[in-house]
Amino acid sequence: MYHDRKMKKWRPFASMPEQYTGLQEVINKQAEIPQPLLTEEQMEQINFTLIEALHTNKQVYFTYYKYGQCITETGFIQFVDSLGDLFIFIDEVFELKNKMRLSELIDVHFM
Repeated sequence: MYHDRKMKKWRPFASMPEQYTGLQEVINKQAEIPQPLLTEEQMEQINFTLIEALHTNKQVYFTYYKYGQCITETGFIQFVDSLGDLFIFIDEVFELKNKMRLSELIDVHFM
């Protein structure tokens, strides 16, 4: 007797993408670091460098803390608001304006 029904293909690793996602989250959590604390002197140096970069239109490397990681980018500073904890930069790669909190900055230096 022949039955007209589709056979389902056996997929032993069908749940693997979810497992990989879960494992990646665990690995990322383990790789997280706490935000580095800056001294007053380091914060002043960052502020001076930002202001100088703004006025001279020099490109800078800046490192910031986000999602448990320290990330370094290059760009041009467009605006700095120390009281509002904000600065705006144009990134080198996509040439897009980006806003960022000054409190996320860890380091800024000229190229």
